[in-house]
Amino acid sequence: MTAAIALAGRTRGLTAPNPNVGCIIVRDGRVIGRGWTQAGGRPHAEASAIADAGGDITGATVYATLEPCAHASPRGPACADLLSAAQPARVVIGAGDPDPRTNGKGAERLRAAGIEVTEDIEAAACRASMAGFLTRIATGRPQVTLKLGLSIDGGLAMDDGRSRWITGAAARAHAHVERARHELILVGRGTITADAPKLDVRVAGLESRSPRPVLISSNAAATPAGWLHIASPDQIASLPGDHLMIEGGAGAAAAFLAVDLVDRMLVYRAPVLIGAARTLGDIGLTDLSQAHGRWQMVDMRALGGDRLEIYERRRS
Repeated sequence: MTAAIALAGRTRGLTAPNPNVGCIIVRDGRVIGRGWTQAGGRPHAEASAIADAGGDITGATVYATLEPCAHASPRGPACADLLSAAQPARVVIGAGDPDPRTNGKGAERLRAAGIEVTEDIEAAACRASMAGFLTRIATGRPQVTLKLGLSIDGGLAMDDGRSRWITGAAARAHAHVERARHELILVGRGTITADAPKLDVRVAGLESRSPRPVLISSNAAATPAGWLHIASPDQIASLPGDHLMIEGGAGAAAAFLAVDLVDRMLVYRAPVLIGAARTLGDIGLTDLSQAHGRWQMVDMRALGGDRLEIYERRRS
């Protein structure tokens, strides 16, 4: 299942409105098929893995990070039907599919076809790998990741708004890989004025995966050609895609934090001091007690001379 999760990550940010799913097929202790949801959402991971196995998976074990879909589509057959016809001995499912068109029906259909089904294997990791899709299903909006590049003293930019470059080359390269995992990237008008950011992906081999830029501003006329525009954070449900990355600046970050619309934070800390600097500003707290228990660190690593901390919002 861990290998299937890794495959699912290959097209994160490219499959909406479908989830990015991974699939591994094993027979006699050997992997005979690998698949992941392709860009645009089709073929699905299971169909890709069956094709990679040459079509014959009789008696094999299939590992899928999400419950095989049970609903018909003009773009292809239901994966539960494909697997039922192919007759593997067993299907191991990472996480259930909350889409009401499937939601348990896929597993039921497999069992009705005489296939052994095991569910909830590495379920938390599987859900994390397709968090954008699950967030859209649950809330109607994309998953929101806030990227912050900070100095030791908590500065986001010089006092005049300039922020090139607080972090070093390794941290910036990592941030570009993160861009490639999002369909959308958002900045405020102040960032455009101060830095004129390209917001593209400048990592060899990933250039084609640059996210679509979004401006948040009360002035729609300031939107650059080819960009999307929203006037406030509560309009993100209208944006196409399941993953939104906020790149800057301080005003945009604070606006999303104030209305609790950030699900994940990437905090890149550089060993520099700025002094007079721009910081987040007001995020709506009225008492320090409100700041505790909201965020959980899930990863930390060194990136050259900088440090990356990844936090997830704790939600019920």
